[in-house]
Amino acid sequence: MTNGARSRGGKRVRPSEPEQLPLFATPADKRRRSKRRPGSKRPGRKPKGPRPGSPHKARPELKARHPVHVVLRVVSAVGNLRRRATYRAVREATLTTARREDFRIVHLSIQRNHLHLLVEAEHKGALAAGMQGFQISAAKHLNAAISKDRPGPRRRGAVFADRYYAEIIKTPTQARHALNYVLSNWRKHQEDRAEATRTWKIDWFSTAVMFPGWEEYGDHPFLWRGHPTYDPLVVYQPKTWLLREGYKRGGPPISVREVPSAPRQPAANKPS
Repeated sequence: MTNGARSRGGKRVRPSEPEQLPLFATPADKRRRSKRRPGSKRPGRKPKGPRPGSPHKARPELKARHPVHVVLRVVSAVGNLRRRATYRAVREATLTTARREDFRIVHLSIQRNHLHLLVEAEHKGALAAGMQGFQISAAKHLNAAISKDRPGPRRRGAVFADRYYAEIIKTPTQARHALNYVLSNWRKHQEDRAEATRTWKIDWFSTAVMFPGWEEYGDHPFLWRGHPTYDPLVVYQPKTWLLREGYKRGGPPISVREVPSAPRQPAANKPS
């Protein structure tokens, strides 16, 4: 070669010309890139954050008679969801979602960094579309709410972290567990021990006030009344048998004192 040029595939290239990366990877390239990184669950993919979301697998088929328990986690930048402004933002999202005919939110609870929902959908596609609509609306209103008291432009970043978790409920036992878990999740996270909520019987950051099956109700449903300015979350009455009646066959009546995933405590007026 002359003038410091070198050959590449029969073509004369000057040394100052940058190397061009191949457009299509060779089998050897693919093998090198697919090596599993430390701490990664899938080849070539890094886990997203300290708590990766639900795996990206195909959702199972869904029948209309089976409700679904959904968990949505928010990114840390959103902050604590158990505030008046963020409650109102989530409520606006439930109002938007209530216009759908093939997807229904039956119960919802707001925790510090995640949401629990019990939903009903006509089929798998309706579940996906309904959850997408809820997340888009919730993200818009949450970004507006958390930007209200902050200097600078309105926040427009991501709100929900990765993919939502979804469990299809098929048995009365599952239905009872899901109802208790969603409506009393605040006790699991010890939110009931805070000074501001110590006198609460139910979680007002949830749809617990609309659940007619509490053991404490007896023959007097809707025992607790919210503050005159309290606006409940907008949800549907359940249409599936499991959330209307079936959960009653899954165990004893659900008590407001029951802590999810903890042994049931005997009532104070009953012998232990």
